[in-house]
Amino acid sequence: MSHSHEDVSPVTTEVHDNSWSANLETPAHADDLDMVVEQAIDAVEKTTVGNHVNLVSHADHGHPDTYLFDALADVFGETISTEYVQQCGCGGHVTRVHREA
Repeated sequence: MSHSHEDVSPVTTEVHDNSWSANLETPAHADDLDMVVEQAIDAVEKTTVGNHVNLVSHADHGHPDTYLFDALADVFGETISTEYVQQCGCGGHVTRVHREA
């Protein structure tokens, strides 16, 4: 099933002045890798410098270093650091993105 990006709630609507987690592993995310990347970028944009966001991505897309790490680096360059944390028991993946600048 395909979902329009407009049909899916944003991962966040506020700026986070703390470390937090973004849920990118809903059924809609499983169906749409482009949306996962777009919402991951939005989550990082809404994380203040000195904090991190844990991006929890769906297992269906595989390891995030194959699609997410380069996409984030292309947008944020050296203002972030990206670290793979672990694979969840449900099969999803946790990537921690630190806002450095």
